[in-house]
Amino acid sequence: MSNQELILYEVKGRIATITINRPDKANACNIPMLKLIYESLINADIDEKVKCILIKSTGQQFFSAGYDLKEIQGSPENVAQITEWGRKVNETIVLMKKPVITQIQGIAIGFGVMVIMASDLRVFADRPINELYLRLPELAISAFPQTGATLLPLLGLGLTYAKNLLFTTDKFGVKELNNINFPTRIFPLEQLDIETLNFAKQIVKYQTEFIFFTKSMLRIMNKAYIKSCFDLEDECGKAAYDTNKKNMKEFDDFIKGLHEKYP
Repeated sequence: MSNQELILYEVKGRIATITINRPDKANACNIPMLKLIYESLINADIDEKVKCILIKSTGQQFFSAGYDLKEIQGSPENVAQITEWGRKVNETIVLMKKPVITQIQGIAIGFGVMVIMASDLRVFADRPINELYLRLPELAISAFPQTGATLLPLLGLGLTYAKNLLFTTDKFGVKELNNINFPTRIFPLEQLDIETLNFAKQIVKYQTEFIFFTKSMLRIMNKAYIKSCFDLEDECGKAAYDTNKKNMKEFDDFIKGLHEKYP
């Protein structure tokens, strides 16, 4: 399957649909896929016919298992590219003017969780936790939480739940997420496609200027904060992967400098 077939893009009825189409690999994203997702987001944002963007994936087991870890292992260059393009995708979703709806039918891990968190609206299938959960395993697998892994849970869940997700690396199911009002809508799995599309169609009925300005205002109010948080993740990630071991004094001085740089 070519890279173009791994990320599908379609515009219909004023809705641009971006589909992650790699079910045989748990919809894990490699670098070319990340570039295609970013390109699709930009195309949708500049397309005058499009008022709303829908992100989904194929298969029932996984929404996305995150980044393709086989591509990262043993390659600092690939780690740098994954970090660059993963941030571009998530930052674009957060800051673009058009609302982004994500449809979640299965398990989401790592980057898959970040896409869901970055989105404006989230439609979940009503499934038990063994069939659908969100998990950020970065600390457990010795991967530094970047490309929005700390910022997006904070924006989407609040400080306490962000810490729970990151430090415990626990699985959060639909029931737990619904208790904190995270899902926008929940539908039976067999009705998820049609009901999500119907929901998106309701959004695009709103006056175009009202849709775009509403999201833009909310994001402009937080734009400097959001960008600085992505920068903070990148700076900490670079320091965390530095092979020179740090003593406690060096950690304290570095963190003190971060407090001053990111007030």
